[in-house]
Amino acid sequence: MAHRLMRPLRWTIVSVLRQPKLTSTVNSTITRNYVSEMRKEAFEANVLRLIRNEIQYELDRAPPAQTTPEFNSFVIDERRGEQWIRLKKKFGENEEIKIDVTMFDASYPVKKPEGVPTGDDVQLHLSLFISVFKGEGNDILKIVCSAWPDSIEISRVYTCKHNQTINQPYVGPPLKELDDDLQDSLYDFLETRGINDGLAAFLHQYMMYKDKTEFIHWLQRVKSFVEKKPGESSVQRKLKK
Repeated sequence: MAHRLMRPLRWTIVSVLRQPKLTSTVNSTITRNYVSEMRKEAFEANVLRLIRNEIQYELDRAPPAQTTPEFNSFVIDERRGEQWIRLKKKFGENEEIKIDVTMFDASYPVKKPEGVPTGDDVQLHLSLFISVFKGEGNDILKIVCSAWPDSIEISRVYTCKHNQTINQPYVGPPLKELDDDLQDSLYDFLETRGINDGLAAFLHQYMMYKDKTEFIHWLQRVKSFVEKKPGESSVQRKLKK
């Protein structure tokens, strides 16, 4: 009888003796979590500071200018948040022209008169993908061009069907391999449709501003992500501010 009464008492004593060790372990875990959270917050605060500085630097250095919604009868879709823009216009009674323009996708050193690259200045490059439509049921004329700061250069000319499903259609030889008169006629074809050196100069200026605004928007999106706490909605973040 006495033996049975002593067993619960013994386990109670053992539990009490073990309690300080358990408390110490819990406290240690809490301390480690607290320190880890403090380090994380300090790291994120530093990232936010650097991003804010970068945004302010870009705004102060050259504030983005207001871009125009059209140029020489071309309506411009700026494709906010994307690496290209689209220009569209009507030409004549039944022709529609669509031009997809990349942001700067290459750069080349500017050469001195003697043909040696300077190493300081570069010429930026844009790619143009021109589609000329003449109504449903007709082929589409595709023209691939390079846009330099003051000129348009045709690379390829080919045709395709509406809803083309061929992955790699035959696109013909490079333009420079064609007869000179044929080359000139293709440049005249573009010129009469307003795709010329003036458009190239405009696109380079336009993309300068798009490049800057997209960079600033990218910084702002990254900043917003870092600021956001797990499970916190955008409404809650606005209320905190």
